[in-house]
Amino acid sequence: MEESKKGYIDPLIVAKLSTMLLKARFVVEGFIAGLHQSPYRGFSLEFAQHREYSPGDETRHVDWKVYGRKDKYFVKQYQEETNLKGYILLDISASMGYKSKEITKLQYGSYLAASLAFLMLKQQDSVGLATFDEKIKKYIPPRQSKGHLSLILEELEKLIPSSQTGINRSLRELGQYTKRRGLIILISDLLDEQEKVVNALKYFRFKT
Repeated sequence: MEESKKGYIDPLIVAKLSTMLLKARFVVEGFIAGLHQSPYRGFSLEFAQHREYSPGDETRHVDWKVYGRKDKYFVKQYQEETNLKGYILLDISASMGYKSKEITKLQYGSYLAASLAFLMLKQQDSVGLATFDEKIKKYIPPRQSKGHLSLILEELEKLIPSSQTGINRSLRELGQYTKRRGLIILISDLLDEQEKVVNALKYFRFKT
């Protein structure tokens, strides 16, 4: 049993899968298989208002207390609030091209980014992707749809290591895109000036 679980996250096995979607699905479903069902949900529903029932409305949203008072059917309307907005920041600088056991650091990073995007969307959260070297190279804003996952995976499939890294600048640049508090996931080998990296992370902590 333990060996089969390890197989899901063995990078060499993951690397042999044909598409980024399969890689992400293998990692995520292999991980979830070992967990108990969680009460956590990716979004919460906040009550907004009542409106009169119309044919086709789901009966589970009928407010029977209101019906008892007014002798008419009313349904509850909700405002959907996403609990989590995730930003995956992936380093594609030249140092990420270093290879170990047939897999580069960038490939590891891409598999991780794909798996996290798959997991977050599976939980009905929204997720975005930003790739960077000396600056942000590609930014895909957070969304919550199956089509959005395809967009992220398509970008991850075609990544190649590029120039030098600039984590400090890239984090600050990403901060310009964020309008509300969210989860920032930095995937990098952190081969940059440590003080600048720490300062950028501190800045981003207060920014988001």
